[in-house]
Amino acid sequence: MSTDSKQRIQVPEALREVLLEFSIAYLLEQPGDVVDYAVQYFNKLQSNRQAAANFYRPDSPESSIMSQEEEPVRRFTTRRKSVFAEAYDPENDADDDEAERKVYPKSDEQRARLTESVKNVLLFRSLDDEQMNQVLDAMFEKRVQPDEFIIRQGDDGDNFYVIESGVYKVICNGDHISTYDNSGIFGELALLYNVPRAASIQAVTEGLLWAMDRQTFRRILLKSAFKKRKMYETLLDSVPMLKALKSYERMNLADALVTKHFSSNDRIIKQGDVADGMYFIEDGSVVVKMDQDGREIEISRLGKGQYFGELALVTHRPRAASVYADGDIKVACKFI
Repeated sequence: MSTDSKQRIQVPEALREVLLEFSIAYLLEQPGDVVDYAVQYFNKLQSNRQAAANFYRPDSPESSIMSQEEEPVRRFTTRRKSVFAEAYDPENDADDDEAERKVYPKSDEQRARLTESVKNVLLFRSLDDEQMNQVLDAMFEKRVQPDEFIIRQGDDGDNFYVIESGVYKVICNGDHISTYDNSGIFGELALLYNVPRAASIQAVTEGLLWAMDRQTFRRILLKSAFKKRKMYETLLDSVPMLKALKSYERMNLADALVTKHFSSNDRIIKQGDVADGMYFIEDGSVVVKMDQDGREIEISRLGKGQYFGELALVTHRPRAASVYADGDIKVACKFI
């Protein structure tokens, strides 16, 4: 083959797309052995494609009952279950949050106790400071007595509860199946998924609970999560290397992003370090600097909606530059 013909060889678009999707899947899942993972990935891709073709054949009996919304090929198997499966639609909800915001006055001592009670609640970890303050404002104190039922199995969900103190037993179909001892949360599932209470909760001792009503719970947690996901999807859509992702794959990646805050002049990534993730700027700007002859030279600035750190992930090379916060900033990041 001549030199000219070699230079004219082009990478087919289909090959480029498949390899890009594989690279992204590998970076997200970080398996131990790349060769073993590649074998499993492409075997699964092939079998899923064949299965999808069978599902959608006109003479296939399964095609008449398969959900139109179900994706036949699921490359990302660790996607979290969506909390938007219930009738509540955050996209169509009125956007006048301030008008419907509930505030229950609290003393400094009460607010401090509530903050301590909710600091390890997984549901609240994705909320920013403003949303967390809304949670604290919206929760009200409920004192309970021994043998009092807080919720009963089969009832509609009304409130979500965080335990500050007290012992509570969980009763399902008449059987005592679990116990809360001065910590924990309960009542969230009925509010998330719009289903009757799955079990009863009865106080064993005197106790103190913090409660949030159904409407506020939905508005703060579900609506804020929806808005954050849509924002992250928009950010991801701006990255050329992620264009090949299907919409549900992009949602999976959006779910995996976490928000981090940096103060002015904080170093976010350091030149020469091993890549640990990529970053999307939610608010603020950053300065990109490169070490040249022993001193750092500014080479660019990035602002809201832009991203950085992706090249080192793709090339598996050390960071090519350092990035510093230019004032207080907020970024969304995906760590590997």
